[in-house]
Amino acid sequence: MPTPLPTKPQKTEHFIFAVFEDDVADMIAALKPAHAGFLAARGFTGKAGSLVVLPSGLGSNEMGGMWAWFGLGTRKDFTPLIFRALPTQLPKGTWKLKSGKLKDGADLDLHSVHVAWGLGSYSFGTYKASSKPVEARLDDADLIGTEREAIALEVQAHDRVRDLVNTPANDMGPAQIEACARSIAKAHGAEIGVITGELLKQSYPAVYAVGKAAAAENAPRFIEMAWQPAKPRGVLPHICLVGKGVAFDTGGLNIKTSGMGLMKKDMGGGAHVLALAEWIMASQLNVKLHVLIPAVENAISGNAMRPGDVLRTRAGLTVEVGNTDAEGRLILADALTRAGELEPALTVDFATLTGAARVALGPDVVPFYCDDEEVVRQLEIASIAQFDPLWRMPLWAGYNDALDSDIADLKNDPSAWAQAGSVTAALFLKRFAPKTGAWIHLDIYAWNPRSKAGAPVGGEAQALRAVYQLIRAY
Repeated sequence: MPTPLPTKPQKTEHFIFAVFEDDVADMIAALKPAHAGFLAARGFTGKAGSLVVLPSGLGSNEMGGMWAWFGLGTRKDFTPLIFRALPTQLPKGTWKLKSGKLKDGADLDLHSVHVAWGLGSYSFGTYKASSKPVEARLDDADLIGTEREAIALEVQAHDRVRDLVNTPANDMGPAQIEACARSIAKAHGAEIGVITGELLKQSYPAVYAVGKAAAAENAPRFIEMAWQPAKPRGVLPHICLVGKGVAFDTGGLNIKTSGMGLMKKDMGGGAHVLALAEWIMASQLNVKLHVLIPAVENAISGNAMRPGDVLRTRAGLTVEVGNTDAEGRLILADALTRAGELEPALTVDFATLTGAARVALGPDVVPFYCDDEEVVRQLEIASIAQFDPLWRMPLWAGYNDALDSDIADLKNDPSAWAQAGSVTAALFLKRFAPKTGAWIHLDIYAWNPRSKAGAPVGGEAQALRAVYQLIRAY
């Protein structure tokens, strides 16, 4: 009898059934009794984020592998980001999305689902002796090649932010921020220049003043990157990204009495613009791009700036230092002035600037400031479409005189009567912002303070998707 030809072993397939609350009853009714009973026993109702995994071989599972039932909640509250929760909760293997029709019959937005899965697969294990990667992956056979690349770049940008923010300051000082910028520039053919040691000579006095107290290896610097696509199409809109790069913030001589343990994240603005620039360049967006990052450590030593000092800025304005812990706006003053010299069509700055922003909107919602109504409308549309929460705040002129100083052009600690710390910080920056084109200021947190499925405590990218879409459509 001849030996049978070898056959390729059948691959075990696992399936995810994503279900809205009002579809659960009908879908369960169509199941075999063993499956329906298992779900009923576990009280599955389709509540947002609920998950029941049916073990392999339950009943007569002719498709093989495991089934996972995942609740999407109500349609009006649904966001694709809910899929962030699955990678860390599902067993190892490749999972296929088997259902998930919206009420009008349209499929779930697969791009957003795959991005959410990628975001939920993140882990930061650099400093652990053993770090287990997430081993549940979402089958991408339903995507074409260009979609896979676009999703990978989007996830990579978010992971870049989180890696940079999560890295402690002993390994992520101004020099390491520079090294990251140089690596990105080299990979994408961007020009880069870094000023270190000649900040006063090159007219960045506020950057120098904030960073001068740091040790030599953490000396302050100003990073500038320029790029445009290899094959530009027509007139390129000129975009300038500015990021606060305070690698660590002690508060200076006004030393922080609480919260200093989180201050490795004070370079979150710089992390955001590096990641966003990398995403833009890798995607070959049709823009002319400049990236500006003042990178410093706000340290304490004998030559640290003092309360009461008066600093000069690149713009020629003088600033009385009322509080050395309001240092971010000082370095951004020089950076925004430099942005104005480049005459961009759009300037966007990211900065972990004020605790007042968190008091106003909490850790998840990012306040933004902009006086250009059309740009505001476009950014708000992008925020909603990308499920990337932003909230417009007012550049309220009535608080401008809270910045008045008796001995200088303005002061960095607004008078207490104004109270609105995020607003007055934005008004300070407005004095230095470019006068041509639109300017957007984002007062980000860059941190997730509580652990959720797919979103561990630690560095977090905020407003990245919304701003990318804004720039893409510019």
